[in-house]
Amino acid sequence: MNSSKVILVTYPDNFSLQEARSLVESSSSSTSPQPQIVKVFTQKYLNHSRYGLGSGKAEEIKEFMKQSKADQVVVDEHLTPKQIHNLEKLTEAKVIDRERLILNVFHERATTIEAKLQIELAEVKYEMPRVRENAKLTSGSTERPGKGGMGEYTVDVKFRDLKRRMSFIKKKLADAHTKRELYRQQRLKTKMPIVSLIGYTSSGKTTLFNLLASENKEVSSSLFTTLSTTTRSFRINNNEKEKRESPLLLIDTVGFISRLPHYMIDAFKSTLEESLAADLILLLIDTSEKFEDIRIKYESCWNVLDELKVDKSKVFVIFTKCDGVIDLSEHIDKIANDLRVSNPITISSKSGYGIHKLKTTIAHNLFSQSLSREINSTKVNTVPEEGAYIIAAADIHS
Repeated sequence: MNSSKVILVTYPDNFSLQEARSLVESSSSSTSPQPQIVKVFTQKYLNHSRYGLGSGKAEEIKEFMKQSKADQVVVDEHLTPKQIHNLEKLTEAKVIDRERLILNVFHERATTIEAKLQIELAEVKYEMPRVRENAKLTSGSTERPGKGGMGEYTVDVKFRDLKRRMSFIKKKLADAHTKRELYRQQRLKTKMPIVSLIGYTSSGKTTLFNLLASENKEVSSSLFTTLSTTTRSFRINNNEKEKRESPLLLIDTVGFISRLPHYMIDAFKSTLEESLAADLILLLIDTSEKFEDIRIKYESCWNVLDELKVDKSKVFVIFTKCDGVIDLSEHIDKIANDLRVSNPITISSKSGYGIHKLKTTIAHNLFSQSLSREINSTKVNTVPEEGAYIIAAADIHS
């Protein structure tokens, strides 16, 4: 995002407001200044036919644009090309919808080859249905045949180029998937159990990953600091009496986010399914947030897990970031009762609180239930893996 002055249009509830703000702030890059949100407009419904938002609100934004000299409007909802065109014409400013904003964030955060390919595929899928509509809006009946020859229009050439680009990206991703499958087969041969960390974005997955695996991956309060899958080995005590340690594999993933379209999920589905096929899945919940936000994020996570038919017996809920909570016991009991979670494990990756109990739980569920399972206790090389997991949570306004 190149603008430094942004007008944000979102829903009036606190959860949507905070998430939209975080998305805008996370869209900055090292080469562009962090966007400054100069005004937030809220509206209960963002599905009006002409602008997405209501005509009265659109006129209000137009007037504010003249005073503030803001040059971008971010609408926290999916907009059609026609709605974007109408709103840009009215406000004389660039308009970005939620999907484009998320793609911008992904584009800035992606570092591995596969993550970049997956995001590029999502970008193509975002553009394809808009090509012909944009051509109608900008060219109308004056469009002339393009470089492809008589009777072929520029829009047809562009659409065909996008299809070729999609085929090329899919082939590259298939090659990456084959490579990742070889890594997976290597891991299966070692018979090492796999633990996967999942949860809403900024729930503390990478911080816990760093602690358990003795890593130093970047940690930030910004959304989607982690966009690539990382797999590392770590050792855990599976016998308190003999103090015997066994190796495990730990997977860190990108966080969940609400209201993502299906085409974004499809772009990352293969790596997502691999992560959720782990022997043990730790679902991290940030307990430092408001109760209403915790409930929305928790339900969103489970909607996705149910949609992907994940074995619920493998999922353990972990309450994170408890170090800043006042009256911890009462606070945790209230969250657990509200979410109907029995015997949650409460931890702080920052202070170390509850980490021993977490390790004991992991060991019990991976080793005690399978006494006949032989674990390779020799040192195993770490297997870095490229990829990105994008998870679409349910639309909280549906």
